[in-house]
Amino acid sequence: MKSPPIFPYPLFAMGFRAFFAFAGVSALVLILLWNAIYKGQLNTANYFPPSYWHGHEMLLGYAVAVIAGFLLTAVKNWTGKETLVGDGLAGLCLLWLYGRILPFYAGLLPDVLIALVDFAFLPLLAWQISKPIIAAQHRKNWIFIAILGVLALGNGLIHAEMLGLANHGAAYGLQIVVATIIILILVMAGRVFPFFTERALSGTLIIRKPLLDYLAIGSASLVFVLQLFGVTGSLMALAASLAVLINVARIAGWYVPRIWYVPLLWVLYIGYVWIILGFVLTALAAYAIVAPSLALHAFTVGGIGVLTLGMMARVSLGHTGRVLKASNAIALAFVLLNITALLRVLLPITLPNWYPTLVYISSLGWLLTFALFVVVYAPMLVRARVDGQDN
Repeated sequence: MKSPPIFPYPLFAMGFRAFFAFAGVSALVLILLWNAIYKGQLNTANYFPPSYWHGHEMLLGYAVAVIAGFLLTAVKNWTGKETLVGDGLAGLCLLWLYGRILPFYAGLLPDVLIALVDFAFLPLLAWQISKPIIAAQHRKNWIFIAILGVLALGNGLIHAEMLGLANHGAAYGLQIVVATIIILILVMAGRVFPFFTERALSGTLIIRKPLLDYLAIGSASLVFVLQLFGVTGSLMALAASLAVLINVARIAGWYVPRIWYVPLLWVLYIGYVWIILGFVLTALAAYAIVAPSLALHAFTVGGIGVLTLGMMARVSLGHTGRVLKASNAIALAFVLLNITALLRVLLPITLPNWYPTLVYISSLGWLLTFALFVVVYAPMLVRARVDGQDN
């Protein structure tokens, strides 16, 4: 006789529920802590140096939680086979949570244990999504297993430096993680942007252009490889400019003016524009016209931040049986996050003396954005579907 689950709650009925909830809360907690650290109000022992902790947690904490929730849900839809739910999902969530908490126990716990707990999450997630993908023989989805493997490699390099096993491993690891998440977004954009646009706008037909998809992903990958090898100057500027042109052509082929009437659509398109802007700023940074950190935050706050918020908003509505329409509060959150990215990325170019103030104001914008997300979506994520269907 099968024993009853320990965690028989709707929150653990499907991957998106638990991980989107954790992502929303972590987006608040991590930035609150970072603000306190940045202003010198919080001085606590940590396994990571402050700047590495911030980058690691926003990427391998927040962003990876969104990725986990999305993939555990999408793989079930793609393959028709069950993914991790119930106690197993709760266990994976706890592992992710321990990865966020244990770095603050540096000195009380062995560094190797802290590293292993955090590192284990991505390989276990890859294993969980690989089982239904392999069972269904969905070879085109093997790329997501590989992407999780590269993310794990980047995380491993970060931990290698923290453990004294490699010099400069953390810097390379963070570069790999940012690049891999952007590539994952570009891969998924080709799948979901045309589909979401056609579904939301009746009478719309998007012509798929696989060659342009490959070129967009390939040109972006070239930029990130050159960055990894420290290439600057004309070669980097040329590669980044090529990525801009190809990705502009790609998104232009999907664009329909009516998206501006649908917040769940325009937020995704604007998120893609932030990625393109990241390549523009990368080209400028190659000639030292702007700081490389501005390009980085165009990719992270703008691209990753805006797109993950938009995807969580849409996926959560669809998979809880609700109408695919953003509430006024969430539409406001979309606007706020884009203003936050503007303050963090573009205004420092024209107002460099205001940089600390702009960073502080942008952090408040981020906090307000995700406070709205948590308030609106937490009740949906912890309750059963409104249409009575199984999750």
